[in-house]
Amino acid sequence: MRKRATLGVAVTGALALTALAAPAAQADDHFGDTRISNVSVNGGKAVVIGAKAKKTVTLKFTVTDNSGHRTASAYLYRGKTIETADAIVASTKDPITCKKVTSSKSNCSASFTIRPGYEAINSVAGTWKTTVLAQAKDYDYVIKDNVKSFKVLRASQLTGANAAPEPVAKGATITVTSKLTRANWNTNVNGALSGQPVQLQFKKSGTSTYKAVKTVNSASTGDVSATVKASADGTYRYVFAGTSTTAGSTATGDTIDVQ
Repeated sequence: MRKRATLGVAVTGALALTALAAPAAQADDHFGDTRISNVSVNGGKAVVIGAKAKKTVTLKFTVTDNSGHRTASAYLYRGKTIETADAIVASTKDPITCKKVTSSKSNCSASFTIRPGYEAINSVAGTWKTTVLAQAKDYDYVIKDNVKSFKVLRASQLTGANAAPEPVAKGATITVTSKLTRANWNTNVNGALSGQPVQLQFKKSGTSTYKAVKTVNSASTGDVSATVKASADGTYRYVFAGTSTTAGSTATGDTIDVQ
């Protein structure tokens, strides 16, 4: 109950604040020459969240108006529109902090906290949106229902690769294993991630580049296993590319000695 209830309260509260911040806050709107530009969420990188630890996300943007900036608010949300959002997060400080650059331009920065099990539940992983509202000293304003889209992803993890047996005779078969898990935001633990393609890579000793060897699918337990012929000293590792809702990950490599 805590998860859905928390999301519902957050949506109601945020929309109430938004309605006070500017007219017609639930759709793109503007009056006058106020503009929003240079929008960046989390430095342009996906927001990757583990099973337990909360994540702080930074939003930056520029407000311009010939009369100067007066106030600004912003929200991060998951859904078609902010009114129908499945999850919504208000900034930790509202109105948000904006620093005057010139008489007509201000740079704004806001922080948002996303907590697994509260603002983040498994069903809201994927593409999120950003609503920004800005008002100028002459009361011109601009509202952007989705000024920037970004990814909020469940963290994945591959355990360190293990190549065995070692040392191994040249031409003999070795088995390289690992395990793929993913953050479960609903239960706050990592769980097995099954049926996903994971690429085995090899870097020959004396070189700096990994090369693909083969791709295998993770088992129902998340276990990953592949057999190869030992040909030279080097390091094996696994790489998971990720999905639309899950971040990729790379296993720590295991170096073998071929005799």
